[in-house]
Amino acid sequence: MKADHVVVVGAGLAGLSAALHLLGAGRRVTVVEKEDLPGGRAGRLDLDGYRIDTGPTVLTMPEYAEEAFAVVGERMADRLTLDRVDPAYRARFADGETLGVHTDGKAMEAEIERFAGPREADGYRRLRRWLTELYEVQREHFIGANFDSPFGLVRPELAKLAWLGGFGRLERNLRRFLTDERLIRVFSFQALYAGVPPRKALGAYAVIAYMDTIAGVYYPRGGMHALPAAMAEAAEAHGAEFRCGTTVSHLERNNTQVTAVHTGHERIPCDAVVLAVELPEAYRLLGRTPKRVPPIRWSPSAVVLHAGTNRTWDLDHHTIFFGDAWSGTFDEIVHKGRLMSDPSLLVTRTQESMHYVLAPCPNLVTAPIDWQRVGPRYRDEIVRTLEKRGLDGFGDAITTERLVTPADWGNAAGTPFAAAHTFAQTGPFRPRNLVRGTDNAVLAGSGTTPGVGVPPVLISGRLAAHRITQGITRA
Repeated sequence: MKADHVVVVGAGLAGLSAALHLLGAGRRVTVVEKEDLPGGRAGRLDLDGYRIDTGPTVLTMPEYAEEAFAVVGERMADRLTLDRVDPAYRARFADGETLGVHTDGKAMEAEIERFAGPREADGYRRLRRWLTELYEVQREHFIGANFDSPFGLVRPELAKLAWLGGFGRLERNLRRFLTDERLIRVFSFQALYAGVPPRKALGAYAVIAYMDTIAGVYYPRGGMHALPAAMAEAAEAHGAEFRCGTTVSHLERNNTQVTAVHTGHERIPCDAVVLAVELPEAYRLLGRTPKRVPPIRWSPSAVVLHAGTNRTWDLDHHTIFFGDAWSGTFDEIVHKGRLMSDPSLLVTRTQESMHYVLAPCPNLVTAPIDWQRVGPRYRDEIVRTLEKRGLDGFGDAITTERLVTPADWGNAAGTPFAAAHTFAQTGPFRPRNLVRGTDNAVLAGSGTTPGVGVPPVLISGRLAAHRITQGITRA
């Protein structure tokens, strides 16, 4: 299938990655985006003079973004400047101790020795080697691969992944190297990004810890939205046509072929389509939702408070305020449908006096909370918690704010983290990027292969483009 003209629906990072890879392969591309600006979840909020990141607040594994620019002959550095974040984040614990998390091995060893002693520093050295091996075995063969069936897992690398402990529990693996409970938290909390409590996550998901504790953490000048903006500029410079502020109403079909994408005022003929939108929206447009037993399980959600203040505190780019409780709080939001009784909070300071406060919480399926009523009270609880943990006077210092709850995300189940990475929703068991009954449509984004997070989403765009340029294997 030549697929000369491809329509990409959705200009988030997945859609933009797909567009660049398709352009690099010589295809003509039209991108349709319902919002006025590209970016998707990596969006921008203008609030009383602040330009605020509405989604991810750092970039890891920038080589996947660089790859998308390179396929059209561009250098990312010509359109975007990245600053390394060091420490990647600072952990503050209930006992008052703090730990700076450095991606440089020697710096992190020294910090762990100061924090927990030489034995833990030695354990970290071994942990670092394990995390690196785990990432290297998964990078191309599992994270960066299209799967057409579970048999795609049967390859020599599978045995090595099993030998490394990839199919065991994450926390159990970490205890092979570390004994300090606070350090185990630092290297396991990332599992929540994948929608799974750390003690129940697969060891394979330690690759998320590799990405933000070893590979390096970066922040684009101008904010995270500068990345999709730069990708869109590059795509447009190489011939992509953008229709922003335009909603797709339906797909025109001829049996198993999508022949055109319809908006409210235009029919766009196409040879293939990439649906880089939420899974339920992609299935609605295709007119078919694949049957799954059990049905999709969605990740926990988050409450985010954007707060501009008239004073500052001693905060790094990222600060994690860990509560005293741990495993029980994750059970509350994942299984019991309750707000964390002793929350762990992420505070990001991307500008001098703007604070992005994230509190994990249940999604709308697990807990259909009336957020219009509960939201303001929970906002006050978050502020009080921060004040107790060292940000004295935080509430009184707020001059402008915006509260985002699960009811505001506008995503499936009210979560920005898509389908949870349970075993049954990982690798070839995750919702596929092909849907049976349609021969020339491919999905991209966090709900499909390989999953949640900026690097996986960028990879998903590449995988979707490869499906098209390689002729698409029937679903």
